[in-house]
Amino acid sequence: MSELATQALAEGALGAALLHIEHADLAAARPLLQEAVAGGVSTGSNASLYHGAPALEFVLGRAGRVDREVQAGVDRVVAARLAAARRRRLARHLPTLAEFDLIRGLTGLGALLLTRPGPSPLLEGILSHLASLACPVEAEGRMLPGWWSPESPTHGVGIPGGHGNNGIAHGIAGPLALLSLAARRGIRVDGQSSAITTFATWLEQFGSSYWITLDQLTADEPPQLPPLRPSWCYGDLGITRALQLAALAHGDPARRQKAEAIALAALADSDRLDRVSDASLCHGWAGILTAATALAADSATPDRFTVSIQHARRRLAEGIGELPKPGFLEGRAGAQLALDGSNVTGWTCALLIH
Repeated sequence: MSELATQALAEGALGAALLHIEHADLAAARPLLQEAVAGGVSTGSNASLYHGAPALEFVLGRAGRVDREVQAGVDRVVAARLAAARRRRLARHLPTLAEFDLIRGLTGLGALLLTRPGPSPLLEGILSHLASLACPVEAEGRMLPGWWSPESPTHGVGIPGGHGNNGIAHGIAGPLALLSLAARRGIRVDGQSSAITTFATWLEQFGSSYWITLDQLTADEPPQLPPLRPSWCYGDLGITRALQLAALAHGDPARRQKAEAIALAALADSDRLDRVSDASLCHGWAGILTAATALAADSATPDRFTVSIQHARRRLAEGIGELPKPGFLEGRAGAQLALDGSNVTGWTCALLIH
């Protein structure tokens, strides 16, 4: 396995170690951690919650370990990414997804810093930048959402005029979840509350799409879409958890009920569920189970989710053995974490579920 792969939380040794750490089996986790750092630890431009030093800090933290050298490397990564984001904003360019998303960007780094004890100026810097994405920007003579990206969300398929990404893994649901989780813990910055409202309102209007194109944004009617898979990464379960967290942060029972109703409708829609093709955390039954369980736990009427949770757990148990990969996001380790149903270490922080 390559050095790049071993340092990956999504697929590599670091992700596989999470399962053993959750089971309090540090003896089994130790060789995986050693494998992950054998070639050094990245603090370069590819470092993120899901790769390199930040991924290592997250996994070590689940075991209750603190490595000051690793944390210092992460701090340098965060400072560099924030500086680059500020330069981009001053140049009046649109952001790439990798600037702000969960998997590669500042939202993921913020999720990591939120697991550290005590206040953090770097976390506040991330929250402030993410809140600034709520301010519209002018591009090519049009006013666009501040998180509008000029790139395509899919490799090799261009989208004229860019797009607004909605998913929790790569889109604006990720910043919404992080800002909301921070607010619930009493961590607040200027513009945070209004940004939560802006992002949540957008997702209530457009969140049924994985992303919105310029043509769809300027259309007179909302886009008419075929049934879409209600996954964690893209889809109703990740988005509605972010909306529920926003409602909890603002003490808004109407928004919470609306989010839960969207989730329950997706969980009861056989056309959408038929599009779930595997048991993984990222886009399969494990992610659906984990998000639905969190939604139920924070609902005033959790019993409404019981049948759907049981169904997701059954489908996960049936399909976990068919996953070809061993790792966290798309593999057996992550699926097993979901199936076990425990969260002693806080591993679900990597999904912005908690």
